[in-house]
Amino acid sequence: MSRGGPHRDGGPAGPGSAGPVAPDGEQRATARGWRDSVREYARAVSGGVRDGERGPLLVVAGLIAIWIVFQGLDDKFLSPRNLSNLSVDIVGTGLVAVGIVFVLLIREIDLSVGSVSGLAGAAFAVLNVNQGVPEWLAVIVAVAAGTAVGAFHGFFHAWLGVPAFVVTLAGLLIWNGLTLYLLGASGTINIDEEGLVASLTSRHFGNDLVAYAVAALGTAGYALASRRRRSRHRAAGMPYRHGGDIWLRTGLLAVVAFAGAYTLNRFQGLPLALLIFLVVLVVSDYVLRRTRYGRRVYALGGGVEAARRAGIGVERVRIAMFMVSGTLAAFGGLFVASGLTSASPTTARAAGSGMLLINAIAAAVIGGTSLFGGRGSPWSVLLGVVVIQSIASGMGLLGVQDAVQFMITGGVLLAAVAADALSRRAQARRGRP
Repeated sequence: MSRGGPHRDGGPAGPGSAGPVAPDGEQRATARGWRDSVREYARAVSGGVRDGERGPLLVVAGLIAIWIVFQGLDDKFLSPRNLSNLSVDIVGTGLVAVGIVFVLLIREIDLSVGSVSGLAGAAFAVLNVNQGVPEWLAVIVAVAAGTAVGAFHGFFHAWLGVPAFVVTLAGLLIWNGLTLYLLGASGTINIDEEGLVASLTSRHFGNDLVAYAVAALGTAGYALASRRRRSRHRAAGMPYRHGGDIWLRTGLLAVVAFAGAYTLNRFQGLPLALLIFLVVLVVSDYVLRRTRYGRRVYALGGGVEAARRAGIGVERVRIAMFMVSGTLAAFGGLFVASGLTSASPTTARAAGSGMLLINAIAAAVIGGTSLFGGRGSPWSVLLGVVVIQSIASGMGLLGVQDAVQFMITGGVLLAAVAADALSRRAQARRGRP
């Protein structure tokens, strides 16, 4: 938003002014608007750095640095094939991380998501491969199991008062043990490579128009939503972004979206997995930012007692957030199983492994979701999971051992948490919540 407060009609013409502009001054006013937008970005970034805050621009800068380093070490890193594979690999972890965001927003944690994802994959494999249940029905049962597990955790936490850390840590052990029991002595069940679940990560839209249409739709949707928000804020007398700011942001988004579409089309086209992930992000962001229920979630993250006095059903919201986390963990586990074409928690990258939990939490925190609650959005996951998966992909190309990858991922997570803590401390010094 503009720092100088709302721009009102009839006031003096200035940067972003909504007042009438003489025809011979339109071009100069437009140029001033664009220049002011760029200056505002620069001030926001520099101010955030000075105050200890971190935002998406800093994460983007770090991601660009990572890409430059790995491209210098191996010129295959930014190839269309590797970037397309990267866009698919982020989906399983990304879906689990979106569920983590919902829980973090209410100042809680869910340590069971890795085990829940493994349980969903195992349940699907046992039902479909061993019991002959149709794939679509096995998928529904697997996802429903994740929802039920989330409700179980939420009940113990919200109604019985057991700390979420303890409940979900116990769940981590319980559901991991149940997964191993379901998979049996072999520990692995291979799924149909031509089936529904396998196609989640193997299917691509080969028609170039599909990727470009998604890029155009996303850009147009962002522009329209920004304009509508501007109109509402302006009508309510609230600070709002001027037109130049909106068009600058829309232009940057268009560049990224169409460049991504072009890169994906140079290999096999838009992956189905990436499209599903983007839809989940859009829906999740809409629920949190544009609905009354989403505002209750942020209010609960701001303070339990204040939320309770405002008439918010704290227990119901908590249970619902753990149910969302369990559902998305199960959904993500199916995508991980799809990529491996098997259900197995025994490998480091499989659903149910400890690394999936670590990467999901890291993706949420690195993207900007606070561990202290009340701050973050599902879109933050996209940046965070791309950072995590870029590191894994680059080290995979270089043949770096898993042990080194784990240490580096842990270091990145520690840096993100430290930045979050410093941001909170800086805001406390300035008297902000």
